[in-house]
Amino acid sequence: MTENEISAVLVNMFLKIHRQLRPGLLESIYEEVICYELRKAGLAFKRQQGMVVMYDELKMDLGFRSDVIVDDKVIIEIKSVDILAPVHHKQLLTYLRLTNLKLGLLVNFNVDLIKNGITRIVNNL
Repeated sequence: MTENEISAVLVNMFLKIHRQLRPGLLESIYEEVICYELRKAGLAFKRQQGMVVMYDELKMDLGFRSDVIVDDKVIIEIKSVDILAPVHHKQLLTYLRLTNLKLGLLVNFNVDLIKNGITRIVNNL
């Protein structure tokens, strides 16, 4: 599957999850349910994957942890906040650049309509 095909599957998954659970839960709950749905869909994923960050000659084995990476192609960054800050978008773009991945989905479940809580972040896609 391409990044865009995975993205379409994920957006439908987020809609289903949001319809059932609604806003107001912890990010960890939404992450658990996303991983459950990914398993059911037969999609490969990594959860809370520690990522290496290089700076000059310095290798940091745990530069950051990604919430979920689907099929080694799409990063999902999960939030449950009142308002996304500009830094949330920059954070995901930095994750994409450091991993050389092309697409990330920033999803804030703490919204009335989930379509307003999903942002695509691209890195040379």
